[in-house]
Amino acid sequence: MTSATSATDSAPADRINERLPSGRLLALGLQHVLVMYAGTVAVPLIVGGALKLPKDQLAFLINADLFAAGIATLIQALGFWRFGIRMPVMMGVTFAAVAPMIAIGGDPEIGLLGIYGAVIASGIFGILIAPVMGRMLGLFPPVVTGTVITLIGISLMRVGINWAGGGQPTVRAVIDGVVKDVPNLAYGDLGSLAIAGLVLVVILVLTKFGRGLVANCAVLLGIIIGTLVAMAFGKVSFEGLHEASYVAVITPLHFGMPTFQLTAVLSMCIVMLITLVESTGMFLALADITGKRLTNRELTNGLRADGLGTIVGGLFNTFPYTSFSQNVGLVTVTGVRSRYVAVAGGLILIAFGLFPKMAHVVASVPQFVLGGAGIVMFGMVAATGIRILGSCDFNRNRHNLFIVAIAIGFGMIPTLSPTLFQYLPKWTDPFTHSGIVLGTIVAVALNLFYNGVQSAEEALRNAAANSHGTE
Repeated sequence: MTSATSATDSAPADRINERLPSGRLLALGLQHVLVMYAGTVAVPLIVGGALKLPKDQLAFLINADLFAAGIATLIQALGFWRFGIRMPVMMGVTFAAVAPMIAIGGDPEIGLLGIYGAVIASGIFGILIAPVMGRMLGLFPPVVTGTVITLIGISLMRVGINWAGGGQPTVRAVIDGVVKDVPNLAYGDLGSLAIAGLVLVVILVLTKFGRGLVANCAVLLGIIIGTLVAMAFGKVSFEGLHEASYVAVITPLHFGMPTFQLTAVLSMCIVMLITLVESTGMFLALADITGKRLTNRELTNGLRADGLGTIVGGLFNTFPYTSFSQNVGLVTVTGVRSRYVAVAGGLILIAFGLFPKMAHVVASVPQFVLGGAGIVMFGMVAATGIRILGSCDFNRNRHNLFIVAIAIGFGMIPTLSPTLFQYLPKWTDPFTHSGIVLGTIVAVALNLFYNGVQSAEEALRNAAANSHGTE
């Protein structure tokens, strides 16, 4: 019995630590970067645009963001000392920080340097509080993790669908001197949808009939084929490629010494708490997908890396970093669990930050091409959550049905009715505007109400049972 258990336990660890050939690592790492690239550069574009930064500073922000994202990914996937989950995790800027950072930077007495000071302080706060979060594994039995992971997939599906449509259904325009949201007439263009559908079909065919590297890189090959078809129809623009510099030097504290303002720091610390909750869900999802038995110490190390990555972001003139959920589904699709794939992705991000022309080429991939891949990957995340829920006992414990039903209901509010909480105080926005955070809080609270707290041993047994189910 003991030998059988140890053999089962060692298999996931071997696959997570597997060192693949260099060429295969490069292809798989690039695949991960393509999936998260748009989300990675979106935050500096939004924040920089809102603060009306000049074009050269905006370009620097994007390069710094890619560079810092690469460093944060290496910390998380490669790990050192007590930092890093040492799993295939890609790191990117958290969207939960966008609204607070715009509010902080928009105050002329605080500005951009105040954002960086708050980011650095929140990163230190994240490292200090990570052990507390790491001891909360007993709050996440399968009924909670399954619900949270399902919500992650459902929430991401909106992103994938909008990608397939070519952007957002509405765009902002100035009409009679007033900024208004108007319908995006290019959204859902039949040509774009056809190419997104082609990417989806290519991925499905390659995952069914492909072997080895071809099957593992099905998403990357689907994106490449979709981009080539889009180029043939004149739907790919390389505008600005010639103007992009060949080499960018990313200097820490480029804009000056950060300043620390109490209100700004407190605001970003709240964002860090939310980030750690989201990351806990991502780590639990990834542990289930890879078949890894996650311990409290490993969870704490992963959350510490989120804090350290955020400090790196503040020092290198960018923003808070978190584990990107977009890439969790890719691990499921490819079946490749090696953390060194994420390490390769981190090195590619650093290269993109240092060589802007490379990054510009990748940025030229149309969103509708990514949409075909996004529907597959994000749906796989939701399917993983449903599979975990399938292991729960709903017959003898009908309270679990209430937990799942109500938590998913609350988690869908920001997606289906984003203005429902518009009259609540502004400080609640980070909680009420994220379906993942809202659903997680409700699922944990209801589980405490109905089932109480799991012991650490029971939590690890449940994690082990789920991980064995993936083998």
